[in-house]
Amino acid sequence: MSKKQFSRRSFVKSTALTGGVLLSSTFSLEAMANSSNNKKLKLVLVGCGGRGTGAAVQALRADKDVELVAMADAFEDRLESSLKAISEELDGERNVKVKEKNRHVGFNSYQKVIDMADVVILATPPGFRPLHFKYAIDNDKHVFMEKPVATDANGVRQVLESAKVAKKKKLNVVVGLQRRYQKSYNSTLKLINNGNIGKIVSGQVYWNSAGVWVRKRVKGQTEMEYQMRNWYYFNWLCGDHILEQHIHNIDVANWFIGEYPNSASGMGGREVRNGIDHGEIFDHHFVEFKYPSGAIISSQCRHQPGTKYDVSEAFQGTKANVVTSGDYCKIIDHNGNDMFKHDPSNDISPYQIEHDRLFESIRSGGVINNAEYGAKSTLTAIMGRMATYTGKEITWEQALNSQQVLVPNDLSWNSTPPTLPDSNGRYSIPKPGQTKLI
Repeated sequence: MSKKQFSRRSFVKSTALTGGVLLSSTFSLEAMANSSNNKKLKLVLVGCGGRGTGAAVQALRADKDVELVAMADAFEDRLESSLKAISEELDGERNVKVKEKNRHVGFNSYQKVIDMADVVILATPPGFRPLHFKYAIDNDKHVFMEKPVATDANGVRQVLESAKVAKKKKLNVVVGLQRRYQKSYNSTLKLINNGNIGKIVSGQVYWNSAGVWVRKRVKGQTEMEYQMRNWYYFNWLCGDHILEQHIHNIDVANWFIGEYPNSASGMGGREVRNGIDHGEIFDHHFVEFKYPSGAIISSQCRHQPGTKYDVSEAFQGTKANVVTSGDYCKIIDHNGNDMFKHDPSNDISPYQIEHDRLFESIRSGGVINNAEYGAKSTLTAIMGRMATYTGKEITWEQALNSQQVLVPNDLSWNSTPPTLPDSNGRYSIPKPGQTKLI
């Protein structure tokens, strides 16, 4: 990959800030030649956790001529439990044909299953996403990959390079930022683009919740196995919850405003979730993102039990305001009157729509490529993490050109993880004002 510096202008200019719901309006001869109108499509799953399991079910329900033929995971028990759950959920409704010889375990198992595929689901912890995505695209596979698409800027740059290759090859890539496929959000965005709320000048995005699971250390585990099991709490694997989870809301801000932020500044720390099994990540972040248009977005995410739950977005325009949260989307004028309220009664799950659109595009010879906006929103969240960890204002260029590499090369069960506990079992925690931007 080129070592040249990336500028914010060239990075943002490279793609339009469109949603993932539209297929290309014209199909090239190459794409038509590569279409799969009547072909049985071979699906493989890389990463057999809860989200990967759900994505496999949705992919199989999207197209009756898709067969799940192979699965890969770091852990055999995760793979087998996922296969059991998929089979029970579908109960003969769709084709689940994963022979024992096509169930692969270990760090390099992704290669063996991707080689068999027409379509690949990438749902491992996100630290592995750039490597797996590159392998899939280099080997001419269509891809559904979960968000985020990297845990550091180095990974973002890798994904951008692979996205260019995917575009040249006319491969379909859908990223699991499902709000971009959700009817309520798209109906609201249409009104925003029609000028109904005027110019967005400010907004607030939230993912405040009690947090997620914790997998405690088990006697006899190596450090690598422990971190792989408890991956959410290690930045090389997860990237912190501002990235792994709150990216959904940050992405909505980027999408609705129609641009990416110039800079981020903020604060964060560990107040409640600070035990030895909570690794190295924060339990709260507050970030102020400043956009080229002058809009300022306040971002909150929190993992603290017993606190207010709020997963939503709000935007203030020069004519009216917007509130969005799942299928609840409303536009309100400055006098408090409803201008629009989405009716969700006939809505389909956006998790299903993602896969429906992916397979429709593959069958028709169309091209969807969500990888670039997925990478840009990933970088936005990483920029926010950099701001809270360092206590500094971080520019887009600084974030994009960061030389920090969180994910080691050539991982195996014998590898030493990039972060290790001290003699008390505790990991080094970022300290604002002391942690340096690399």
